[in-house]
Amino acid sequence: MSMTARKGGAAAPRVLVAIASYGSSNDRYLERIIREYRAMAFDIDIVVLSNIDKTPAPGIECRVGLPARDPWSLPFAHKKLFADRCDRYDLFIYSEDDILISERSLCAWREVTAQLAEDEVAGFLRIEFGNDGERNYPDAHGHFHWDPASVRRRGDYTLAHFTNEHAACYVLTREQLRKALKSGGFDVAPHEGKYDLLCTAATDPYTQCGLTKLIPVSHLDEFTVHHMSNRYVGKMGLTAREFGRQADALLQIAAGASRQRSLFPTETRLWRGAYSKDYYEPVMEQVTSLIPRSARNVLSIGCGRGASETRLAASGLAVTAIPLDSVICRAAAETGVEIIDPDFSSAGASLDGRRFDCVLILNVLHLVHDPVEVLSLFGGLLSPAATVIIQSPNMSNLPAIWRQIRDRRLEMPRSYETAGAHFSSPGSIAKWCRQAGLAVERTAEVLHRRVEAYDGIIPAIARRALASDIIAVARSRGDARERVAGPEQLT
Repeated sequence: MSMTARKGGAAAPRVLVAIASYGSSNDRYLERIIREYRAMAFDIDIVVLSNIDKTPAPGIECRVGLPARDPWSLPFAHKKLFADRCDRYDLFIYSEDDILISERSLCAWREVTAQLAEDEVAGFLRIEFGNDGERNYPDAHGHFHWDPASVRRRGDYTLAHFTNEHAACYVLTREQLRKALKSGGFDVAPHEGKYDLLCTAATDPYTQCGLTKLIPVSHLDEFTVHHMSNRYVGKMGLTAREFGRQADALLQIAAGASRQRSLFPTETRLWRGAYSKDYYEPVMEQVTSLIPRSARNVLSIGCGRGASETRLAASGLAVTAIPLDSVICRAAAETGVEIIDPDFSSAGASLDGRRFDCVLILNVLHLVHDPVEVLSLFGGLLSPAATVIIQSPNMSNLPAIWRQIRDRRLEMPRSYETAGAHFSSPGSIAKWCRQAGLAVERTAEVLHRRVEAYDGIIPAIARRALASDIIAVARSRGDARERVAGPEQLT
């Protein structure tokens, strides 16, 4: 039934849908997606882009061919299609062949778009469902997170930027597509950069066309799309409950009930954001096992999701955390972790006079502008014989160096100004500590994932060269001088 019949003569928006479908493994999802579009109250044309000739349904156009030799270049085929037909449609939808966009979501997208500025584009987040029906948000992983400073109100909507722009789909109006084409960054040859080849095709409108992707967090359910393969459930992502906590934090920022603060820039400018801070770090047993049994209170600097901090609080320790921002820390705050304002200066002032038996600084120092300043800022909070545990990437490890040589891409910072990161190694950690009045007593290695299966048979002399991370245990110099140096102590 046409939209004209449903809406009493109202003109139906013309929609062009391009679906990238490589091979035949996802054909069952593709058929479901096509049925969904055909049932919508829109005038829709569907084009399937594939490497093989397929006719998933009568009346569906299939374009066969890869834009480049790499099979992952297939999604880029929609760029020329949209450019050639820019003046013939009102809306343009691109998606992979396992992304289900509902009519409800598309109608909501049109409604919020009327409220947005010309460089703002409403976007979607992917959801998946486990066997128990629990929702999973797979786009929340690694260094991807909500930007608290991006929160804004548009009419009845509260929106914010999620730093993972990839949702395997997007929607543009004709005017937005024209803006993207005019930028010169849309109709381009297959390429990769911040994202891999497959994801770049779906994120170019935001990364190089002058458009900003915003998620309407006040209407989050309407701006989720089903990733029908559910392939990341149990592997990565957040539950609906935890993601909902973060959405609530954004709404409180919009209402003025909370401040939009971030502790430091957490994403590097290296290839694919190498060495960026992981907001969802799991519990590191190698770290928690180094906390002295005599410790009663712990300070964590740069807390993300807070898995380690939550574990420590559950064990009976009094845990205080300075989070990465005012959004990511919500889960930890609800499990008994004391959360301090995510600002180095104000955190130092609010903690003045308190003393901690252990300070955790995990994957932070290489990302802050002045590591020595950060170490020094909290040096006065150490109780007598307190332990400072530092985890930092070992950028001099052999697997990382070999990967850079093989791929001919720089993943190692030359300067903080250009890379957004300092070069980090056992030597640099010891130097930062020494300049801050600390002495490193011993170190431990976190083996690179490619060789961790051989732990136990790797010679001690080779462990550091194969370690992806270094864990250093430090104390104030006065306390360190009173201790007897052990065989693992740095010289």
